[in-house]
Amino acid sequence: MGFGDLKSASGLKVLNDFLSDRSYIEGFVPSQADVAVFDVLSAPPPADLCHALRWYNHIKSYQSQKNSLPGVKKPLGQYGPPGVADATSGSAPSASKAVANDDDDDDDDIDLFGSDEEEDAEVAKLKEQRLAEYAAKKAKKPALIAKSSLLLDVKPWDDETDMAKLEECVRSIEMDGLVWGQSKLVPVGYGIKKLQISCVVEDDKVGTDILEEKITAFEDHVQSMDVAAFNKI
Repeated sequence: MGFGDLKSASGLKVLNDFLSDRSYIEGFVPSQADVAVFDVLSAPPPADLCHALRWYNHIKSYQSQKNSLPGVKKPLGQYGPPGVADATSGSAPSASKAVANDDDDDDDDIDLFGSDEEEDAEVAKLKEQRLAEYAAKKAKKPALIAKSSLLLDVKPWDDETDMAKLEECVRSIEMDGLVWGQSKLVPVGYGIKKLQISCVVEDDKVGTDILEEKITAFEDHVQSMDVAAFNKI
């Protein structure tokens, strides 16, 4: 297991493919597995590796509390897809040095981890070939678009606010990756009602921060906006 060399373009490509249908390196919450991989990256992945960049920005937000994240940090070679060895310079060696077989591999597996000595040119060439084959195999799979379902609470200034106009303003916001859904007015108190409206967003294109900025820009009608519910699709 591994991602190849995470300090190279080919390694980042393996990481991006690995995260195309995952939110985290392991499990369903941020953990020490994410910290272990994040710590070896010297800079954010390029924008065309959207899954890796999404993950990087998300884990970056946990840096102040990374030591308290669950799990035990393991060597990089114990994370990632099977059939790819860790070759990142400076990373700790994995406890297992055997490269796992792909479904159609034969019995001529090569130890891509190598020894503590410098890999010779032949082994390095075979390693790059395996990485390229894995990347090509993953490229044939359709990319999954990460989406989320949001429920927003949009609050007016007072009971005299035209709520029909407020909703019209909100729905006038158009962005690539944003689809508005159903809405209703919910009583708050003292005759005031808030607009509760749902939407579906593509995570890589639309964030809650930019939605809040655009909605509260209608300051004649909108006092504030809160995210009442947030669910991954």
